Amino acid sequence: MMSFISKKLSNQQILTLLSDFGDRDVYAAVMKGVIWQINPHVQVVDLTHQIPPQNLAAARFCLLNAYPYFPEGTIHVAIVDPGVGSTRRAIAVEFAHGLLVGPDNGIFSGVLAQTPAIAAVELTNSQYWRIPKPSNTFHGRDIFAPVGAHLASGVPLQQLGEEIDTTALVQIDIQHCRQTTTGAIGCIQYIDYFGNLVSNIPGSYVQDKKWYVKINGLIIPGCDTYSNVQPGEATALIGSHGWIEIAINSGNAHTQLQLDLQDTLEVISEC
Repeated sequence: MMSFISKKLSNQQILTLLSDFGDRDVYAAVMKGVIWQINPHVQVVDLTHQIPPQNLAAARFCLLNAYPYFPEGTIHVAIVDPGVGSTRRAIAVEFAHGLLVGPDNGIFSGVLAQTPAIAAVELTNSQYWRIPKPSNTFHGRDIFAPVGAHLASGVPLQQLGEEIDTTALVQIDIQHCRQTTTGAIGCIQYIDYFGNLVSNIPGSYVQDKKWYVKINGLIIPGCDTYSNVQPGEATALIGSHGWIEIAINSGNAHTQLQLDLQDTLEVISEC
């Protein structure tokens, strides 16, 4: 028998959307229409629809860094889904801060590493889909958006499908950060709009210390702000998201330093 924590729905239930659909086509708007057909009162917030196509690592990072700023009970619908129409599972997950809806492809692994899943179901009950036979290419419209809307309307998680083992949810294979005697070793986990290279090393590791980053033969000083170095120069700092990042003052670190996702870096700190 599953144990679910019942969520108290607010008068203005919040549902967020994250996808790689972009804003040129109507796909993101269509999902909102489906949601509002089911529940016209839900407040829909676009986290972003500019995730690079099929980039699960970027989707994982963006959701990880957005969810803490939303009220408890928020429903997060996330669709970056290279396996749409395949045998990959469609899921809904309850965690301490709310609910997650999307494909079981690792997109939620960042969030669930911080706040583990309480319960999860595979979305097998077509009563809560838009249509009984969904498109093989648009589960965002036909499964995930309507399920999110039904959850916002108070439908219990267990009615949406069959219980699944939360420990069996798919994880994205990202190199783990590990502490060393001199600092930490990790990797670049995200590249933002400005070309800043965000690592998976928490800023807390170097708080109140003098430090620098070693990557691909480069030595990059740790600073407090972008302007601590001259325009065009590289710096490392703790970003607003709390992770150590590499940036170029008034430039693009991704293109100028020729560094990319999963590249290994080392942070060296001095007492």
